[in-house]
Amino acid sequence: MSQATESAPVVDRSWTLPPLGDNPSTEKQGTTPGSFAQRGAIGKPLTYASPDTPGMPQPSDKTAWDFLPEGWTRTGEESAEPPAGFEPITQLEFARVGVVTPEMKRVALREPHLTPEQIRREVAAGRMVIPANRNHLKHNLDPMAIGRASLTKINANMGASPISSGTDEEVEKLKWAEKWGADTVMDLSTGGDLDACRAAIIENSTVPIGTVPIYSMIIGRKIEDLNEQIVLETLEHQARQGVDYFTIHAGVLREHLPLVRKRLIGIVSRGGSLLAKWMITHHKQNLMYTMWEQICDVMREHDVTFSIGDGLRPGGLADATDAAQLGELATIGELTERAWRKGVQVMVEGPGHVPFDQIEFNMKLQRRLCHGAPFYVLGPLVTDIFPGYDHITSCIGATAAGYHGASMLCYVTPKEHLGLPKKDDVKQGCVAYKIAAHAADVALGIPGTRDRDDELTKARAALNWQKHFDLSFDPELARAYHDEDLEVDTDFCAMCGHDWCSVRISKEITEFFSGKDEQSQPAKKAIASPGVTEGGADILKARGNLSAEEIMRLAHKGKKAACHSDTLKDEEAAKGVQKLVKINTLKAHGIVVNETGL
Repeated sequence: MSQATESAPVVDRSWTLPPLGDNPSTEKQGTTPGSFAQRGAIGKPLTYASPDTPGMPQPSDKTAWDFLPEGWTRTGEESAEPPAGFEPITQLEFARVGVVTPEMKRVALREPHLTPEQIRREVAAGRMVIPANRNHLKHNLDPMAIGRASLTKINANMGASPISSGTDEEVEKLKWAEKWGADTVMDLSTGGDLDACRAAIIENSTVPIGTVPIYSMIIGRKIEDLNEQIVLETLEHQARQGVDYFTIHAGVLREHLPLVRKRLIGIVSRGGSLLAKWMITHHKQNLMYTMWEQICDVMREHDVTFSIGDGLRPGGLADATDAAQLGELATIGELTERAWRKGVQVMVEGPGHVPFDQIEFNMKLQRRLCHGAPFYVLGPLVTDIFPGYDHITSCIGATAAGYHGASMLCYVTPKEHLGLPKKDDVKQGCVAYKIAAHAADVALGIPGTRDRDDELTKARAALNWQKHFDLSFDPELARAYHDEDLEVDTDFCAMCGHDWCSVRISKEITEFFSGKDEQSQPAKKAIASPGVTEGGADILKARGNLSAEEIMRLAHKGKKAACHSDTLKDEEAAKGVQKLVKINTLKAHGIVVNETGL
């Protein structure tokens, strides 16, 4: 033994895994130990929660059960008795009296890891909402739930503006958003025929629809002319139309406005800025705050859910987590309690633009101040210098937000900060946020959330291209990208080629399970591609075309011959792979060939 070895320090290279939560795979396949999030416990404040970094705010010790309406009697931990003659109207009220509604049963069918009774208890505790206006249920609404115990949801914003779009285009975008996975849609129209556009969206939607009613309140008038009568009439009208949730910016108070003065970008919420101007003009408190109970009465009648607006959300990293934002959040906590006392369902809106390191604090402070009411956040964006790519900058933050406690993620499209999103922008925003929501659900260990991932992994290992595509979120795009380089479903791809395909090699190793799952095997070793669809062709139009020679170079051989065919020259190797593709193509079409391909 050398002197250097004898004197070398002993290094401990062992490791210990943290406490494990639920495994997101139903069959617990693979070798992962499971989720590092806290073990899910339905009915508890830490249901599907990330472990707390030291210094994070702890959960509130209160729920909606602590804010019952006057005259109610608590009869158990999760039950209450209303005054004589009381008739429940909202999902929250039904849950409080122990009734499992048809909407709760439908949610349970859509959330297989939850039972109808668990959903009732989560709604009763205020940790879950079912946005389902009684008038929208008369159309095509398919009830869904937003809450920490349920899967993380995504929202798509749309709406006509004074300079762009109209009712037909917005309905088309609605259906497009539904196709690409939007769980709810907000109509933020500020131009055109707002009433007709809203009615058309509600009538055609299968998902809950939200609005910001103040937009309609000021059409044709100055914000200074807004009064209580206009507020109540507008809310009543939209509630009768079937809007499922309202964004009301009642948390912006007069005392918060001085805290905004040093912000780099002031108030970026349209509703927040309008109400700030109203308060400054009238020297009065926010009328949405002072008439909160009246607003609650209108919403209760039709079971419209609150989405209490974050009128002071930060519009840039430099203004995140400041006194104005957090002061409003504390007020929103008070408004949540007041709404629960009126029997109205509540979720809370959140930021915005937040540095990555501050996201967990924001999520967990809301969890404390608002007693676990579902948090609905915009992004947040984790950097400000990528206009045109903000669906990416924000879905990074959205993944962290979902993991640390947000229940719904409002998408951001590539057009954010730049203009009104078009059809493809809606798709890009939806897909980015489905990625964020699904990633958060898997990390949280929600049972069954990784099942489709595991099935795709097994199909990929088996080199079963068609099943690989069928299991993907966007099969058309995946197929188009594959067929751009190879017209045959071979036992390798154009990235590695035959000789370098690690997946093929692993499948050939007898001792490995990889690629051997019986249900994942392709029908044939190599089959002809069904071809790029019209949609796939459109996807490829914007991409550069490679010559056959370049495809062969990239897909099958590098500049230097190596690996299994290292005795061949580059030209000979390329010809060999070309011959293999040709033979497989002919065989796939039922043509008998010999090894020369003739």
